[in-house]
Amino acid sequence: METNLPIVLLHGVGLDRSMWDQLSPRLAESSERTVLALDLPGHGGQPRLVQPVTLAELADDVASRLPGRAHLVGFSLGALVAQHLARYRPGLVASLTSVSSVCRRTPQEAASVASRLENAATDFPGSVAASIERWFPAGSATDTATVDGIRSTLLANDPQSYLHAYRVFATADAEIGAELGAIAVPSLAVTGDQDPGSTPEMTRRLGEAIPGTRTAVVAGTRHMLPVQRPDELARLITDFLNESSHDPHD
Repeated sequence: METNLPIVLLHGVGLDRSMWDQLSPRLAESSERTVLALDLPGHGGQPRLVQPVTLAELADDVASRLPGRAHLVGFSLGALVAQHLARYRPGLVASLTSVSSVCRRTPQEAASVASRLENAATDFPGSVAASIERWFPAGSATDTATVDGIRSTLLANDPQSYLHAYRVFATADAEIGAELGAIAVPSLAVTGDQDPGSTPEMTRRLGEAIPGTRTAVVAGTRHMLPVQRPDELARLITDFLNESSHDPHD
């Protein structure tokens, strides 16, 4: 594996590259690699989405901004984008890490996320409040300043742009799910054991679907794994990269 290849981080829907602020320095130190966090289309410093968009279009936009071949780490929606790139643009992807990723939702799971999408369309501030409660319930050990920052990031979204991105998150796992078996790059899937949306069962599905995928479930953690457990996630990713270093394609 080429030691100079960077690690590129792709955030989740409604967030931006700042969600990686705790993980990035830890990962750079432990992996001894350059770490770059990108904003997805419609998020952060990128132009808002003004019409419906597909997973392929999100992935193509990200591909145009990659620094070349890289190790991709995607969170939630970012994981679906990373999976699409690993499947269709493998020359750009040295390895794939899916963090808190959905995978092949069951009809019940699909109905649940469709309901959240509908709530976001009718009551955007209320849907943000529900996300914060789902990610950081009462008694969460995450500090107040961090939670407030994430809430502010979510509320700063243009609602229509957010909905266009959320619709991809809510539906595209069915699209990419059928293609996961064709991903040939080294792969890691990791989630928290208490994540109600990107469940440990979904990580198990990823492990079965993508050949050779390593899986990990982090105890005592919900959806925001990069925020809640940055040290452990940095270690998992670094160990994965080191263990994959014998791959002749890297």
